[in-house]
This record gives sequence, C-alpha cells and structure tokens, in this order.
Amino acid sequence: MKRWYLYLVTVPLGLGVLVYLVGWNFSLNFGDMWSRDHQEKNTQRDVGKIPEGNAVPKEVLQLRHKQRLRPLTEREEGTKIQDLPDGIYGFSMCSVVALRAKRGNTFSLEIHKHDGIIFYVGYASDEEIGQYLTRQKNFHILTSPYPRKGASSLFDIPVEFVSKCEERPVGDGYLFDLFVTAIPELQT
Repeated sequence: MKRWYLYLVTVPLGLGVLVYLVGWNFSLNFGDMWSRDHQEKNTQRDVGKIPEGNAVPKEVLQLRHKQRLRPLTEREEGTKIQDLPDGIYGFSMCSVVALRAKRGNTFSLEIHKHDGIIFYVGYASDEEIGQYLTRQKNFHILTSPYPRKGASSLFDIPVEFVSKCEERPVGDGYLFDLFVTAIPELQT
C-alpha cells in the first residue's frame, strides 16, 4: 500500500516538471499527425518566423564593427530612437519609432544609428541597390533581414530617404518594401 502513495506523488510531480520544462504553449494538431503527407508545411502561425539555425550573417557583423556599433541594451529598449545615443543597433519593423534589443523569432529589419542618422539595414538585389547608388527617383527596394535567392547584397539606406515602408508576408517571413521617391542632394 505504501508504494501506491509513492506513485501517486511522483507521477503528478514528474508530469508537472515536464510541463514546466516544455512550457505551456505546446499544441498537437491531430489532423497533421494522421495525414499521409508528412512534409513540413508553412502555416499562418509560421509566417514571420526566422528559419532555425540562422546566425547573424558575417557581412552584418563586419558592418557593425566598421561603424563601431554596440547593441541596444534592454534598459534602452522602448526608448524613442531620437532619444538614443549614436553608435547603437537594434531591431524594428517598418515603423522606426522605438527599437527592440533582440530580433527574437520574427523577421525585423536591423536598424543602425550613427553620426546622427538612422539607417535601415538589409539585403536586396544588386539591381535595386544600383538604382539607389545612381540616385534614381521613384523606385522600390525589396529588403530582407537575411540573404535570399536573388537578393544577397547587404546595404544600408537612411530612413529619411524612404518615403514609405511596407511589410509584405512572403513564404516563411517578411519582405520590406522600401519606396524611395527622391534622394536629397549632398550638401558640401
């Protein structure tokens, strides 16, 4: 009889520890479990998530080092970007009102602030970057936070040059459509 008390105590305790370690937000989709198609699917809940195993690309690390940037601290998180010091980087969607210290598990653009200027940083095609560098007017740059097929060149563009930024869900993440109407003339 004493053994039953031991089982009655250890089994619920073990299940409680398991639930604590796994977390409360797990779910089972029985339809997918019993279907014959066992390939991974992109579902609505997967949109905006970064594919696992993606580390910070080497080019981004080099750009941060070249610009002598430090990460945004958690204490600075949520502060208006105008109130933040120069020499920082963080993450945001199109509206660059405040930055997050970590990208987390969502697609968001890296934002750099140095020399008093705020920049979007991302990957685009060479053709789109060429339009920017030749100072053309009225063009779009489809930007991604990670290299992708056809868009593997890193670039940064001042936020003030972008008249409109839209987030577009595509596949397993987002593309950021940056619309540039005109690039201001450089003052000498």
